[in-house]
Amino acid sequence: MIDDAALVRLMKAIASADGTVVFGLLNAFPALAKATLKEGAMGAATDLFLTEIKHYVYAGDTALHVAAAAHWPEVARALIGLGADVTAGNRRSATPLHYAADGIPGSPKWNPVRQSATVALLIASGADPNAVDQNGVTPLHRAVRTRCGAAASTLLDGGADALLKNGNGSTPMFLATRPTGRGGSGSPEAKAQQAEIMRLLERYGATP
Repeated sequence: MIDDAALVRLMKAIASADGTVVFGLLNAFPALAKATLKEGAMGAATDLFLTEIKHYVYAGDTALHVAAAAHWPEVARALIGLGADVTAGNRRSATPLHYAADGIPGSPKWNPVRQSATVALLIASGADPNAVDQNGVTPLHRAVRTRCGAAASTLLDGGADALLKNGNGSTPMFLATRPTGRGGSGSPEAKAQQAEIMRLLERYGATP
């Protein structure tokens, strides 16, 4: 039986891009790919905040959630090959695809090509592009809110609904036209992404 400590070790290795530890753990304990975190972050618990990818891990998270958040498609592919569930929802009902859709344009570690590749892999492996978390938020809402144009484009190509409203009644286009309050969304890179996202959404039938 896999305990939380082993899974957290794998998650931290993924977040820190330590491939030697990641693949060493998966080779030794392939069941880690299917394991689910039993106890995750509560409040602002720093021990379960993955600094490198700026993500908390929550109960129900899997290694695939973290690989998706890290935009590491090679690890995501390995986990899926070992049986990881691409549709797994954590205690907030967020799936790996929700995590993959998040990004910080303009930050040193943000790579839109790798983010898009991760999104495409998850969808091709059976992830639902219109899955909703506990707030009615889809991966597309997240990509738009964090100004990740390549991820939004891949989601739309993969079947994401450009008109779907979140739990607050906001469409992706509504989110695209307004300040988001998300970290990095006011950077020059994010503002350029915002314009591209609006053009994308218009092509898929959305209007400002």
